[in-house]
Amino acid sequence: MLLNDIERAKQHFARLLEEEFARIERMKKDKDFVDYSKLDKIIIGIVGGDGIGPFIAKESEKILSFLLQDEIKAGKVELRNIEGLTIENRAKHNQAIPDDVLEEIKKCDVILKGPTTTPRKGDPWPNIESANVAMRRALDLFANVRPVKVPSENIDWVFFRENTEGAYILGSKGIEVSDELAIDFTATTTEGTERIVRAAFEFARKNNRKRVTAVTKANVIKTTDGKFLRIAQEIAKEYPEIEFDDWYIDIMTAKLIDESRRSSFDVMVLPNLYGDILTDEAAQFQGGVGTAGSANIGKKYAMFEAIHGSAPRMVEEGRAQYADPSSMMRAVVMLLQHINFGEKAKALEMALDICGQYEKKIVVTGRSNGATNSEFSAYLMETLSDSSLNQKWQNYSQAQN
Repeated sequence: MLLNDIERAKQHFARLLEEEFARIERMKKDKDFVDYSKLDKIIIGIVGGDGIGPFIAKESEKILSFLLQDEIKAGKVELRNIEGLTIENRAKHNQAIPDDVLEEIKKCDVILKGPTTTPRKGDPWPNIESANVAMRRALDLFANVRPVKVPSENIDWVFFRENTEGAYILGSKGIEVSDELAIDFTATTTEGTERIVRAAFEFARKNNRKRVTAVTKANVIKTTDGKFLRIAQEIAKEYPEIEFDDWYIDIMTAKLIDESRRSSFDVMVLPNLYGDILTDEAAQFQGGVGTAGSANIGKKYAMFEAIHGSAPRMVEEGRAQYADPSSMMRAVVMLLQHINFGEKAKALEMALDICGQYEKKIVVTGRSNGATNSEFSAYLMETLSDSSLNQKWQNYSQAQN
């Protein structure tokens, strides 16, 4: 019996290796990043997702429509709603992303996505893969970019989390070898690591950032994390004007809360699992995961989303209309930057700071004692229309300093 279990595990691992080698070849064939300025029309897909997702997606779509009204009217931008990325539909098809939904997503240039539910043990759903993981793989969205900025704490971090490798890419492909042994897998490739590390350094160079930090556990996980760190060290030599250092993930989680050290960090690049953990910790400084947006960048496609979950309990308790849309709207800022609407992105970023951290004329609490997400988006559009927006931003900045 033991020999049969081992042989089955060998065959399973062989299939995974074949899949990974095929993925490496696809990465090698990647073309350059899309140039949005050369597109006749940019199609932005709006995906509601699960739980509170449709509620905050609706309000985020309002903001996009408001900011891009001239471009939409001129036919330069199209907002397109994509249905079907719900847990009910995914369970019905037993797919992380149903084929017809993925086909519609691929017709868009960029995606604005609400949170989706990933089934866990005890849920009434089949054990299907995370829709996020599946989308990142299907669209090859290799760079997960998450900014965290708290001027009053002198915090201005940008995380480049590798999105398509590490523990998550094979997270649903482990094997229970026997009743007594379960094995999971992680994967690190040269192609995958080079492109995420280079993306971090290119961002630092273009934005006059002074430091890039690699975060691994290479002292213990010597093969895969060791490879990630070694490649980062080699690429760092190509950017002599940028300081490079590395930290281990365990001590890094401590240093982010160390007031004497945390302000020295700038751009961070790290494998998938560590990036997931560290960016949630970092977002807490900014007010929690409900305030942080996330970009998932590939060479052909890009997807922008809130970093929090679908909060099904809020829906069950009838509180979805009170869910904070700030995280998804921060994702809208990143989306606008990505498609070359930098001034509109800056205006929205200023308005979000003014409404959420400075004026606070209305406050979203997640409950009926606070504003609804619709009321917040109306407040945001009113602020965006205010001719004194820049002056308010300056007042906010001075107050922070």
